[in-house]
Amino acid sequence: MDRPPIKRHRALQGVSREHHHGLLLCWKIRAGLSKNISLERIKLYMDWFYATHLVPHFELEETHIFPIVGNDHPWVKKVLSDHRRLIRLFTEKKAALETLGQIEETLEEYIRFEERQLFNHIQQVATDTQMNIIIKKHNDEKFNDNTNDPFWE
Repeated sequence: MDRPPIKRHRALQGVSREHHHGLLLCWKIRAGLSKNISLERIKLYMDWFYATHLVPHFELEETHIFPIVGNDHPWVKKVLSDHRRLIRLFTEKKAALETLGQIEETLEEYIRFEERQLFNHIQQVATDTQMNIIIKKHNDEKFNDNTNDPFWE
């Protein structure tokens, strides 16, 4: 079933683009696994993605986006728990098939929940001032992928 595109407030458009790249990471993990690429090669890319993109993304959300509805909101509690779980999975030292699979599944579920539920709610309740803070704090640079080892191709 095709869903109509979600109309995203300008303040959240860049964050939603980051979510798109997170979903592409999930696809790249699946592609790498289906091609029997070594787990170490996939993990090297995942480590780069985590440090370069996910850490600042989580920081922006936790500092400037989630407080709009409050850290006690059940949906925010859920995504903060997802953040903690993803951090634990991404920072595993060993590249294990089970861990890569858990990252792929958890990251995709987390992103889809934020996009379909939490961000829609935030757009409804946020003030213009709160949205302007996100615009000022978000680094909306073009995504530069690490193509040193495009194992997914």
